[in-house]
Amino acid sequence: MMQNEELQDQPPLHAEVGPAEAGKRLDQALAGLFPGFSRSRLQDWVRQGRVRVEGAVRRPRDKVRIGERLVLTPEYADQVACRPQPIPLDIRFEDEHLLVVNKPAGLVVHPAAGNPDGTLQNALLHHDEFLIRLPRAGIVHRLDKDTSGLLVVARSPLAHKSLVEQLQARSVKREYLAVAQGVFTGGGTLDEPIGRHPRQRTRMAVVADGKPAVTHYRVLARYRGHSLLQVNLETGRTHQIRVHLAHIRHPLAGDPQYGGRLRLPKEAGEPLRQALRAFKRQALHARRLALIHPASGAGMAWEMPPPADMQGLIEALRADSEATA
Repeated sequence: MMQNEELQDQPPLHAEVGPAEAGKRLDQALAGLFPGFSRSRLQDWVRQGRVRVEGAVRRPRDKVRIGERLVLTPEYADQVACRPQPIPLDIRFEDEHLLVVNKPAGLVVHPAAGNPDGTLQNALLHHDEFLIRLPRAGIVHRLDKDTSGLLVVARSPLAHKSLVEQLQARSVKREYLAVAQGVFTGGGTLDEPIGRHPRQRTRMAVVADGKPAVTHYRVLARYRGHSLLQVNLETGRTHQIRVHLAHIRHPLAGDPQYGGRLRLPKEAGEPLRQALRAFKRQALHARRLALIHPASGAGMAWEMPPPADMQGLIEALRADSEATA
């Protein structure tokens, strides 16, 4: 009886099996529908009876069918073996439900192999000890280690539920500023599935059996051998922008994983050559974030200009382009 009361006390999350999940194992489908939770935790909740498929308890390996309705009742107990650390946070908004953080390049979002601590999650737990009761300390989406910019964190179960559902419904709007190699003729949309690289398991790639991924881009400025892009995401796959742009042979400037060898524009001046050589991370910044406030229902948006290193790169590209105009 106690277990049922605990289940009823938690806010349930609802989803419907779509074409992308149909035919998959229940735990695989849940991982796609509820990206804010790890697959291992979802498997545990399935085994605990915290997941219902059309009202019935299923096993993690059971296949799901299109149109089936899923109800997940998370267990909001201490979720992380992650210690608080006094790491500075650039907080752009804070109330009882939300934190919006401007993440610097170089800061890992949460602990993983090779990065056991010193992460944004460690910093969040130091800022608010209650976050230990939320999955991944309230982190519902990620930015790559060397991508800078805005990221939202849930501070309450209500906010966590709402943000996961907004991400699932693609109503969280994320806009990025990117410097890509090559000169684009115009904007466009990249609709290519992304999954693990078939041979290099630490990389992602466009693969036929990957998860759906949609990236929209438009050209803000053209330089001698680069383009400044505004990029908007419909989906949030790992390394999505980096993989999609590399796939069309316009990788991000400075990208150590997908960018290939350094490309210097023909007849580029020495200041630009130095700027490009010195820029050692992907030129990607999450500059705008928009969502619905979980409690008030009001639309909210935040903007953040790129950090000094990316600003300097853009200025060097602009000055070089103007010098040859």
